[in-house]
Amino acid sequence: MRLYLLALNPTDSVTQGFLPAAARLGLDVTLLTDQPEAHRRNSPQTEVLECDVHDFRAVITRIATHHPAAAVFTNSDHLQTQTALAAEYFGLPGKDWRAALRAKNKAEMRRHLAASGADTVRSVELAPGQDPSALTAAALPYPCVVKPREGVASEDVMLAAGPGELVARAEEIQARRPQAALVAEEFLAGELYTLETLGDGRLRHVLGGFHTTLSAPPAFIEERHDFVAVHPEPVVAQVLAQLDALGVGFGACHTEFVVHEGRARLIEVNYRVIGDQCDLLLAQVLGIELFEHVLRTHLGEPLPADLGARQDGVGRVEYALADRAGTLTAAPAATDRETDGVRLAYRPLRAVGAEHPLYRTNRDYLGVLRTTGTDRSALDRAADGFFAAERWEISS
Repeated sequence: MRLYLLALNPTDSVTQGFLPAAARLGLDVTLLTDQPEAHRRNSPQTEVLECDVHDFRAVITRIATHHPAAAVFTNSDHLQTQTALAAEYFGLPGKDWRAALRAKNKAEMRRHLAASGADTVRSVELAPGQDPSALTAAALPYPCVVKPREGVASEDVMLAAGPGELVARAEEIQARRPQAALVAEEFLAGELYTLETLGDGRLRHVLGGFHTTLSAPPAFIEERHDFVAVHPEPVVAQVLAQLDALGVGFGACHTEFVVHEGRARLIEVNYRVIGDQCDLLLAQVLGIELFEHVLRTHLGEPLPADLGARQDGVGRVEYALADRAGTLTAAPAATDRETDGVRLAYRPLRAVGAEHPLYRTNRDYLGVLRTTGTDRSALDRAADGFFAAERWEISS
């Protein structure tokens, strides 16, 4: 059976998650990408074909002129709609392309939730090249948030305290992304959490989620994720109702939401497995074959009623962040260790000697620490001890 895997740049989810899972399932993999050389270097044993994966017509043609497909899959935010359309064309299991589009397009997500009566968030859309001063005519409450309509990973998501700042922030984003549409919307107060789900179109499992620690405004950099095994039942019910309104329910989904005075409101829906190595931690802390389960749904196999997930696991993912532009001159090497029942895995994300600007996004990550165990206090001591002992140095 052949799996067509659509991807952009190589990610941990692909190289450490889905490709090994596909091998364990005995699948033949063909990776379609617009960055073939990067994937061939990263995964030399995998068949890699160049393709304009942003265009569903090119994807369909590439598959139709190669081997027959058993599944078409992606874990990329940017390729969910194209993948869903290709899967539907070949009569294969997949996501509803309409739901994939609603999840990716933040303006359409807000419109659809409001039309369905699930939730209403005041927002306004700015077309590429449109004068940002148009945003001030929308009578948005302040503070508000401006961001790319199809953005990801908190990149160019900015808080604006008033009309002048809103226009200035939008102009900054347009200068960096002249072809991007923007969305400005009311700021939703509350603690930030995630809900991780996995469904086969008939059954949906809630895998828990994370409590996310953000940087100080005006940016929204995700600095730390603490695993939450069980969110309060009323909160989960509210989030799932909004996902149902969007038509989201097949395969993996990573949903970000805030809770304020018991009310859960969606920030964004990433119709894929959570990234930035939280997926690797999720599989480990639950003790399940997460990536295999996701691929099996796209092969048309039903999920088991019980995934056999552990109930006693605790976990934390935390990032070392650059605080200035410059050259990284010192940083710890990759390491794996276990102390007092706590497993730590640190992976560098930026090479020593690399020079970068300060992005004020997740691209400022220098390295990531995954910590798992069964004792929260021991886990926090181990993680805190790691960051206290190690050094990341940047010279300007």
